Amino acid sequence: MAIYIQSISQISIQEPLCDNWFENPIYHSQRYVPSIEPNYKQYINPMSSRRMGKILKRAVTTSLNVLHERKDNEIDAIITATGLGCIENTEKFLYSMLENNETLLTPTYFIQSTHNTISSQIALELKCNNYNSTYVHRGISFESALFDAFLQFKLNKINNALVGAHDEMTKDMFTLYDKIGYWKEGDICVETLRKSETFGSFSGEVAVSSFLSNEKNEDSICSLAGMNILHKPTKEKLEETLKRLLEENNLTLSDIDAVIVGHSGDKENDEVYSKTKENLFKDIPFVWYKHLFGESFSMSGLGFYVGATCLKKNIIPKHLVLDSSKEIPNPKHILLYNHFQNSEHSFILLSKC
Repeated sequence: MAIYIQSISQISIQEPLCDNWFENPIYHSQRYVPSIEPNYKQYINPMSSRRMGKILKRAVTTSLNVLHERKDNEIDAIITATGLGCIENTEKFLYSMLENNETLLTPTYFIQSTHNTISSQIALELKCNNYNSTYVHRGISFESALFDAFLQFKLNKINNALVGAHDEMTKDMFTLYDKIGYWKEGDICVETLRKSETFGSFSGEVAVSSFLSNEKNEDSICSLAGMNILHKPTKEKLEETLKRLLEENNLTLSDIDAVIVGHSGDKENDEVYSKTKENLFKDIPFVWYKHLFGESFSMSGLGFYVGATCLKKNIIPKHLVLDSSKEIPNPKHILLYNHFQNSEHSFILLSKC
């Protein structure tokens, strides 16, 4: 069964709810960069919006945005990924406990501090009572959510799905991660992130929603041709899995136009990609996106969005190409390769419709 990406939307540190970053990217030099917020009044009732934290507003808005042209609002599945969940509301609840000596607490912050609140809030807005699931697996959260959808399609249990990746960053959480060397010291620039000579990256926020369907139409962006997730694979296992994935789609490695990777500027993280390129992808250009969007646990959801956008626009601009200064015209097959702490690895194959 073929799976098609019908629409996809983002709110991030680039201009939200549009693809302007594709031609006119915003480059950031700070270590902590919050998302650029859209006008939520166009999507959410102001009374409801007042009770929502930022991550919930972003999740609901991107979800409604990908569905705005859809006449039938019946969604078979809502599947959400988040690495840290609703940090802002969790902090508000904990601060409220301290300030009020654990009495007279506002229940809203507690309710909205749970990880599956995001998926539940989307379901409430869409009045959807069907399959609803949330995946919280740190840096492999998005792949886990997407793989669930992929399997549900293959088992003929669903005809469509809303799959999202949502993570936020607060100043307190940023400071906490800074203490363990998660962020780079000093100002950030593209060349600093490209060279990978030091540890750490810079912080970004993620809100990505995609609508997948088993029906191809004139609006279909590309197809989700296949995917795999591996736990601590050997070099041989990684190669074998990739070969099988390509063979299932009647492809060879030479058919892959580009590999999108989570190169972030962190020396330890990026060395894994360098070794994999040497072993598997010697002659295939690497494409990156974290120099534009920053780092977070669900950032691979934005990699998925970047890959789909490149296939939609029929070109990979040169500012996305990691190991060259040339654009890549007419891409037909893009492979997303992600790893988290060299433990969880994943392949996602996107193909032009």
